Amino acid sequence: MRIFGKVRHRPSASWRQATDRAFTLIGDGRYEDAGALLTRAADLEPWLSESWFNLALLHKFRHDWDQARAAGLRAVALLDREAGAPDWWNVGIAATALQDWPLARRAWQAYGLKVPGGPTENGEPLGMELGSAAVRLSPEGEAEVVWGRRLDPARIEVLSIPLPSSGRRWGEVVLHDGVPHGERVTAAGPSFPVFDEIELWAPSPIPTWVVLLEAATEADRDALERLAADAGFAAEDWSSSVRLLCRTCSESRMPSDEGDGEQHLDPHDHSEPGHPGPLGHRTNGELWVPERECGLAAPPGLVRGLLDGWVADSPDSREWRDLEEVC
Repeated sequence: MRIFGKVRHRPSASWRQATDRAFTLIGDGRYEDAGALLTRAADLEPWLSESWFNLALLHKFRHDWDQARAAGLRAVALLDREAGAPDWWNVGIAATALQDWPLARRAWQAYGLKVPGGPTENGEPLGMELGSAAVRLSPEGEAEVVWGRRLDPARIEVLSIPLPSSGRRWGEVVLHDGVPHGERVTAAGPSFPVFDEIELWAPSPIPTWVVLLEAATEADRDALERLAADAGFAAEDWSSSVRLLCRTCSESRMPSDEGDGEQHLDPHDHSEPGHPGPLGHRTNGELWVPERECGLAAPPGLVRGLLDGWVADSPDSREWRDLEEVC
């Protein structure tokens, strides 16, 4: 097979050695040294799409999106197949990070995805209807898996209220990688991939608050979540929604109580009594503890009114205290 007049051949031993060493360095976080080796490999074998794919991958790890786009375009120019190549996916991520919407649309279509309708006014490819997914925020730090809505193959809008340790807020849009690390299976049956966050794509102006509730029943707790949602914001009972998982559990196929409304004894939950998490809030066999730690996503001028309105609807079974802005 000929590409640009050159005969496609197996990469040389020098190319393989440089590439293998580069990926070892990438695993150690030594991106600059790895970049020198991958640049050398591309000089040795400029007609191999893999040379430029590897460089695009490195630039993605470094969040150098201009370079990732440039290397990715050289890789796809040398491809010997029509669709489905991961090279196009990397181009789509880089184009999305740069808001290069015509290129992003072209990349998703070349990969084999349907992008319905024409471009929007600014060219952004919307309406792909990719559904829900989970995203692992701060994957290299205190990682947290939250639920969100996929806007396109590289972006998720966060619909959970993240814990303050993640540095993320409800309503933010994060850029994520293309290969899932883990899966969440709901009680209803469907499973959802867990993608790793790459970086924050669009911040949210809505702060995160933590408040202690006294909710006599689950229905009392649910009433606050509905009240916040009706106002266009969010409340989340961290006492029941947060599970502490080890890395191995988090990156595996895990059951989720999302949408279930029940708490189950989960052997993978590593939370402790007195801490957030289904197991951490069980005492003496009870399934419900009235004191709940709740996350709220609402503007400063509205949050106290929401809580007061919630109490006013049933003052005998509801109280709140210790409201604090945390993110």
